[in-house]
Amino acid sequence: MTLENVGGPVIDIRPAQGEAETLLIYYPGGLVRPQAYEWLGRALAARGVQTVIPAFPLDLAVTGINRADGLIGQYGQGKRVVIAGHSLGGAMAAQYAANNADALAGLILMAAYPAGNVSLKDRTLPVLSLLAERDAVAAPDDVRGGLERLPGGTTLTVIPGAVHSFFGRYGPQKGDGLPTVTHAQAEGEILNAVQDFLTGLK
Repeated sequence: MTLENVGGPVIDIRPAQGEAETLLIYYPGGLVRPQAYEWLGRALAARGVQTVIPAFPLDLAVTGINRADGLIGQYGQGKRVVIAGHSLGGAMAAQYAANNADALAGLILMAAYPAGNVSLKDRTLPVLSLLAERDAVAAPDDVRGGLERLPGGTTLTVIPGAVHSFFGRYGPQKGDGLPTVTHAQAEGEILNAVQDFLTGLK
């Protein structure tokens, strides 16, 4: 793992051996430090995926929706590029994907959905939407409702017993639900879903 500067600070997590075939660009949740998502990057690196997590001004991805442009230019050469995000970061990743679908091989939303004025309905982009069963921040009904603005073949995966904050490692979140599984169990489910999705991409 290295800290680099590409239009601002970015955490770059690469496989220890060989060149990655897939680049995952990850937009953090609102007011969450990018380090909170290093766990996912480290786990995916062991599976041959490179993950880059940009830091945004004020820790809000809304301040740099097109940040992925520079990251694709810097790291994406010859790779499948997937954009992902948690919560507000996911909404901004969806907005980026709506405008740049041709540059991407996939979109992963974690407790997130496209804003009401953003639609990817007519894009032929594989999408994975992860819903935490006991999320009280990104209401499950809103996440499900967001599917109407995503491509027809979107995969919705429910993470049983999980809450909003379980996608990152930043402690409990105000207003969140009460989990019925451990954080480690939820991370295992999240990782499996992401890995299955990435493996299925062309």
